[in-house]
Amino acid sequence: MSAGVILFVAFAACLVIGVPVSISLGVASLCSVVFGGLSASSTVIAQRIFGGLQSTSIMAIAFFVLAGNLMTKGGISRRIVNFANCLVGNVRGGMSLALVLACAFFAALSGSAPATVIAIGTMLYNDMVKLGYPGDRTAGLLVVSGGLGPIIPPSIIMVIYCTLTGASVGNMFKQGMLIGIVIMLVLMAEVLFYAKKEAVKRSPSEIFKIFLDAIPALMTPIIILGGIYSGMLTATESAAIAVVWAAIAGLFIYKELTVKELVPILKDSAKSSAMILFIIAASTAFSWVFTFSGASQALVNAVISMHLNSALFCFVVAIILLIFGTFMEGTAIAVLLVPVLWPIAQSMGIDVIHFGMIVCISNVVGTMTPPVAVNIFSASTVSGLKMGDIAKAEIPFLIGYVAVFFCCVFSETFCTFLI
Repeated sequence: MSAGVILFVAFAACLVIGVPVSISLGVASLCSVVFGGLSASSTVIAQRIFGGLQSTSIMAIAFFVLAGNLMTKGGISRRIVNFANCLVGNVRGGMSLALVLACAFFAALSGSAPATVIAIGTMLYNDMVKLGYPGDRTAGLLVVSGGLGPIIPPSIIMVIYCTLTGASVGNMFKQGMLIGIVIMLVLMAEVLFYAKKEAVKRSPSEIFKIFLDAIPALMTPIIILGGIYSGMLTATESAAIAVVWAAIAGLFIYKELTVKELVPILKDSAKSSAMILFIIAASTAFSWVFTFSGASQALVNAVISMHLNSALFCFVVAIILLIFGTFMEGTAIAVLLVPVLWPIAQSMGIDVIHFGMIVCISNVVGTMTPPVAVNIFSASTVSGLKMGDIAKAEIPFLIGYVAVFFCCVFSETFCTFLI
């Protein structure tokens, strides 16, 4: 049995018996080296695992996770939600519009889909139900709007993709911002179609007061995105500065964060970051074995021999990623499949940012589709509704989201417009 076959058989076997993805990647890599007849020592797996973390861009993941936790605990997230509600709450169906806009704002803070669902749902869901908004439809909208988290930068999945392919984080973030805004507008249009409830009226003085209170909170996405887009800061440096600003705002401006709370926040952030980084490290060894065994080149040759054009290849990749997304977590999919699929896409002349948008958005769609749908599970936790009811209610909004996704699949211009 060839090393490439052993690699995937061992990986699949580990997943079937319930071994975590990160451990499965490492075990499969080791089995392939030991039993696959490769001219390499088993110690190379450990070297590749540690080597996979020797990248400054990976540090951005830990900083973004920590910044997001500080913003939530320090009152920044709540004020941004209030500001979003203030902007669009005065029109019919305004609370639903505010939910979408709040998810977009929070996306510029957390970079995580389930974190966006839980944070915004906790702040808005119960109030919307009390005002008469249908609970299931509101939860469905929350699931799909939460999908803006990994699209509007900063985005953890985009940082991971850029680490795996060498793409520019700044260019990925620029294009992600455009596509995220398009998705947001599509969802808002659907909300207006369904809108039946009266607006929440606010006086100009109340709106101005909310805006003033939100200024320090709004500085956070400005610092993160402004530093990257201006070229003054890398994604890692921008994330680090965002951590400092979030701590200052929470401790000294809003005073909702205490020094005693910093230790639990640091612990939670370290645990969340470690899970992501462990998967990335193990996937580096997996990718090396896949390439060293010759399986990668064999797969490239097989695809090229099929004479697929780039559009059809992108469509096939999109379907594969959507299928994987129904039962695997997005980060695991990216680190597993990107090293396999990107060399093929590169050989066909597909732009790295275009391919990256396909990967990132398809992974987000996976968070909304059962059985492994972390967004639906998060919304169920917030709302108390059954996952099946939420899955049915999200369908109209999911259709709009997927429509934008397939625009990305078939249009390179749409995915590279700002580059």
